[in-house]
Amino acid sequence: MDDMGRRARDAAGILAIASADAKCRALDLAAARLVAATEEIVEANAKDMEFAREKGQSPAMLDRLALDPERIAAIADSLRTVAVQDDPVGAVLASWEMPSGIGIERVRTPLGVVGVIYESRPNVTADAGALCLKSGNAVILRGGSESFHSSRAIHACLQYGLQEAGLPKDSIQLVPTRDRAAVSHMLGMTDAIDVIVPRGGKGLVSLVQREARVPVFAHLEGIVHIYIDAEADPEMALKVVLNAKTRRTGICGAVECLLIHEAVVDTIGQGVIRALIDAGVEVRGDSRLAGIDGVQSAGEEDWGREYLDNIVAARVVEDLDAALAHIARYGSDHTDCILTEDAKAAARFLNEVDSAIVMHNASTQFADGGEFGMGAEIGIATGRLHARGPVGAQQLTSFKYKVRGTGAIRS
Repeated sequence: MDDMGRRARDAAGILAIASADAKCRALDLAAARLVAATEEIVEANAKDMEFAREKGQSPAMLDRLALDPERIAAIADSLRTVAVQDDPVGAVLASWEMPSGIGIERVRTPLGVVGVIYESRPNVTADAGALCLKSGNAVILRGGSESFHSSRAIHACLQYGLQEAGLPKDSIQLVPTRDRAAVSHMLGMTDAIDVIVPRGGKGLVSLVQREARVPVFAHLEGIVHIYIDAEADPEMALKVVLNAKTRRTGICGAVECLLIHEAVVDTIGQGVIRALIDAGVEVRGDSRLAGIDGVQSAGEEDWGREYLDNIVAARVVEDLDAALAHIARYGSDHTDCILTEDAKAAARFLNEVDSAIVMHNASTQFADGGEFGMGAEIGIATGRLHARGPVGAQQLTSFKYKVRGTGAIRS
């Protein structure tokens, strides 16, 4: 691990001044290699799927892990999308002249070396590698034990692109072991790693936040709420909630809790809940909703819970204030949404909910860097310092000041 850190630091120095063309070429070549290696990657993924099944992983978690030719093609497309984006390194954020005769520019710079610790989703290997490369950072990746073989196969494609483009292959390194001691060691590599990005469940993120001596971009649980307001459009509410829960239940943007205004419980609320049950979703409702056929009684542990499964909690709230209070108490500052045709209610929700992503009349499954036009993301940062929301290439940069004068001296 220490040797990987030293090599990453050396590579970071080269990447910081690498040309935009070289980085773009590396990503394009890696994308082509991914497509060419589809059969090999699918075979590697089959080993991971077997391992995960033996561990008793849920269907939703297996879905997060699974790769097929269509998903591999999508990963390659995300690499190409990142490749064609404007290079953030060196971009001038602001410039101004001072009466003293000096000119000042604030310009984007790489962070240095990024450590990414993630769990089952093997596409993170490509997303994180691409975004770090684009932003001029070297990266040390530590994937989950379930995606061990898939991540290695994808990583080999990334390194191929680097070498063919004349960039150091140590720019993107993958920890070659399932040993959890590697994670603990990464968290203390202050001389080699500038920031850690954890992407996974509550246990992983809590461990990283608790033990890391390296700064952390926290990606906490996606305890995602949708509030169905009294002025919600019934057809829209049904469509949005079904998509937000059932499109992919195992991603962090999947809705986990419905809040229903008491004025529409017997109309919109019942229709939405019935549709969820018919779609195979287990609905855990409060005392008001538990009387609906097929709804199970919710306990206190169901509020503020990330299921990542075909389960959703639901409760009736008196009004918008009660919905805001519930989200403030049980939310994880990730993504929350209001469904309403009341512009004032929507404005209050968007202004007062202090989550990284707040939405109005849109599925929470859009909480994704790719859907935000970033090509990919390392994660959704739920903290309030430096990066917040989808972490793309720009969020993986800092800045420095360039000061120019013509012999200026300070009086």
